[in-house]
Formats: sequence, structure tokens, C-alpha cells
Amino acid sequence: MASQHHDQAVGHEEGHHEGMTKGRIWRVFFYLLAITALEFFIALVLVHGGVISKGLGVNIVYIALTLLKAYYIVAYFMHLKFETFGFIMSVTIVFLFIIYLIALMLTEGTYLKGHFSPFPFWPNP
Repeated sequence: MASQHHDQAVGHEEGHHEGMTKGRIWRVFFYLLAITALEFFIALVLVHGGVISKGLGVNIVYIALTLLKAYYIVAYFMHLKFETFGFIMSVTIVFLFIIYLIALMLTEGTYLKGHFSPFPFWPNP
């Protein structure tokens, strides 16, 4: 009985990680390294050097590059790319609801800070 369980566990383990080879791990590592180097180049050379100014455009580029790195980390190193479609969708939908909740709380907090001052001794700046 114990050997049967061991055989099933080994088979499941091998099938679960079938897409991750050493070559793919290194390829994803170098993708992440290149994206990080691009972020540092933008921050230290372009923005700090005065070639481009800080603003919404630079922030959008940073956010896009960070989301791209997050995709590679979650997909390959956390093995989500090799899961079933239903599991991927359930994790994605929960993640989107959490982001939505954070946005709602930030919006509500900003409103309350500007319109509600319960302590007259500590006014809002």
C-alpha cells in the first residue's frame, strides 16, 4: 500500500513539472534580468540623467514592466502556467477582486480624509 502511494506521488510530481527544464528556467531568469536592467536604465540613466522627466508616462512604463515580471514569476516559477484553465481563472479572478478592493478602499479613504475631521485638535493638512 505504501509503495502504491509512493508511485502515485512520484507520477504526479513528474507530470506537474513537465514544462520546466533547466533551459527554460535559465531563459526565464535572463528575461527577468533584462526587464530589471531596462527598469534600472530608465530610472538611473534616462530619468536621473534628465533625458526624460518623471511623470505619468514613466510610471505607466514601470507598472507595465513590473506586471510583466510578475507574470513570468507566477507563470513559470510558481508553476501556474502548467495548471488547468479552471484553476488559473479562479486565482486570476480572486486577484482581480483583491485589486478592486484595494482601489475602493483607497478611494474611500481619500474621500473621508478630505471631508471628515472628527478631531478638531488635529486638522487635516
